[in-house]
Amino acid sequence: MKATGHPAYAETTIVCACGSSVQVRSTAKNLHVNACSACHPFYTGKAALADAKGRVEQFRKRYQQPAK
Repeated sequence: MKATGHPAYAETTIVCACGSSVQVRSTAKNLHVNACSACHPFYTGKAALADAKGRVEQFRKRYQQPAK
């Protein structure tokens, strides 16, 4: 790797809005994010999953073929 032409790669801290932080190496310094794996609903199990049966019924009702 050439010594010139590449951005500086150094230790940085990623801080979430919930307060958790992670030490990583990056070209950016001190990143702030809105959600992380500690507070995001998908990872914590608090995500509201769509009702699959209701969705299918809505689709069938909306695109029902006319009777012949």
